[in-house]
Amino acid sequence: MEDATPRWIAAMRDARYDDAWAIERAIMAQRDPATRNDPSLPYHCRWVWDGRSPDGRDVLVRCHHGLGDTIQFARYLPLLASRARSVTVEAPERLHILLRAIADVPLLAFDPARPAPPAALDIEITELPSALRVPPLAVPVPYLSHRPAALPRGTIGLCWQAGGWDRDRWVPEELLLPITRARPCLSLLPGSTALPVLNPDGCALDLSTTAALIAGCPLVVTVDTMVAHLAGAMGRPVWLMLKAEPDWRWNPQALRSDWYPSARLYAQQRAGDWTGVVDRIAHDLPGFFHHGSAENNDGQPAQPLGARLLG
Repeated sequence: MEDATPRWIAAMRDARYDDAWAIERAIMAQRDPATRNDPSLPYHCRWVWDGRSPDGRDVLVRCHHGLGDTIQFARYLPLLASRARSVTVEAPERLHILLRAIADVPLLAFDPARPAPPAALDIEITELPSALRVPPLAVPVPYLSHRPAALPRGTIGLCWQAGGWDRDRWVPEELLLPITRARPCLSLLPGSTALPVLNPDGCALDLSTTAALIAGCPLVVTVDTMVAHLAGAMGRPVWLMLKAEPDWRWNPQALRSDWYPSARLYAQQRAGDWTGVVDRIAHDLPGFFHHGSAENNDGQPAQPLGARLLG
């Protein structure tokens, strides 16, 4: 059987979403229904949705992927709620404060040992674009907001490490010294750092605190991790440091992303070359601040109609 994953990745990166969704449905048609939500697999490796439309049904949205994935696809929850009979979301409890600000739906704490019982239609949150057949640009951004922390004007938020699951997304912190010398900076990571930042002891492991810091920064520079999704969901300018062959959602040949219009992509030109990435960012920083981008983006951005405020 052909592995359709490369074709799907190419379609997603090229914004050929109808093609990507057709590939997904072809894959689904070849699956054995008995393997759906297979308890022998880790939650993030399971397939949950059976391909039926969520329209008019009681839907349980399961958030079995990472925090960043949930934030990325939570943009679809209000639309889903308008089309389904009812929507309940099962997600890690630490995400509930964000999800409440995005959609007015019941929330369940995800306990891997005791998952919620099935509903009329179960779907993993990452499957919502295909189920609803709605591309990312059709969903307004920002879809999340937070009161900004009080920070020195022009502060850059920095995040240079992803989780331990992918050490290729770790940037040696000393490479960021040119950025910290150019502007006041703060760390968006837990734990201490030797970098000359405003918070050398690091950022509290709390999503509301992190969101407040991001809201107060005119620019966030980060690797591909939850911080990137949180900044993008809030419409904050975010410069994304990517490895040469990044995750499917980022096109390494592009400068922008359909998922987050406020993002600018900086992919490695050679595998492992973070120096080149940081050099390009340092080169572009003066233009960002000189041309007023930062002045127009200090603190909380303009709110779209109906936006809710966290905190």
